[in-house]
Amino acid sequence: MLNNLWVYSLFFIIFLSSLRFIPAANCHSNPNENITIKWDLINWTPDGYVAVITMYNFQKRPIRAPGWQLSWIWAKNEVIWTTLGCQATHQGDCSKFKNYIPASCKKSPTIVDLSPHTPFNQQVENCCRGGLLDAWSNKPQSRSISSFQLSVGLSGNTNRDVKLPKNFNFKAPGGKYTCGPAKVIERTNYITRDKRRFTRALMTWKVICKHSG
Repeated sequence: MLNNLWVYSLFFIIFLSSLRFIPAANCHSNPNENITIKWDLINWTPDGYVAVITMYNFQKRPIRAPGWQLSWIWAKNEVIWTTLGCQATHQGDCSKFKNYIPASCKKSPTIVDLSPHTPFNQQVENCCRGGLLDAWSNKPQSRSISSFQLSVGLSGNTNRDVKLPKNFNFKAPGGKYTCGPAKVIERTNYITRDKRRFTRALMTWKVICKHSG
C-alpha cells in the first residue's frame, strides 16, 4: 500500500513539473503582434479628401480566405464617393443624391478587398488579393501589406474640418480582433518610383488591432 502511494506521488510530482514547460504562446497571443491600419490623406477634394489606407499584418499568423473585413463609424455624415482596390459591401441609403451616387452612404461602412482578377484600372498598389495577407517575417514582404483608396465626401477639406472615424472593427478568420482608437501621427513621406520627387501626406492617422481570441 505504501509502495503504491509512493508511486502515485512520484507521478503527480512529474506531472506538475511538466506543466512548467508548456509554452506560454499556446495560451496567449504575442502582445507585439497586431494589424496596423494607416490612413494617409493625399489630396483634398471640393467636399473632402482622397485617402490611401494601408494595412500591415505584423503577426506570425496569416490572414486566410475568405479574407479581411474592415469597418468603422464616421464621425460626421461622410460618404464614400469612389473606391479603388476595394469595395463597400453595402451602399446604404443614397436617395438624397441626384446627379452622382456615392459608392456608400452607410454611417458604418464595411470594406473588403477585391480579387486578383480585378481590372488594372480599378487597382492600387498592394491591393486585390481576395483579402489574404501573409504573415510578417524578419524582412517585410509586400504580401503582408494590403492597400486601398477611398474618395471621401461631406467631411470638410482642411485638417481642422476632418474628424477621425471611430469604433474601428477588423474581422478575419481565426478569431476576434480588438481595435484601439484612431490617433494622428507624423505625416507619411512618399517617394516616386524614379526616386526623384518626395511628397508628404496632408494628414496621417493610425489604428492598431490586436487578436483577442
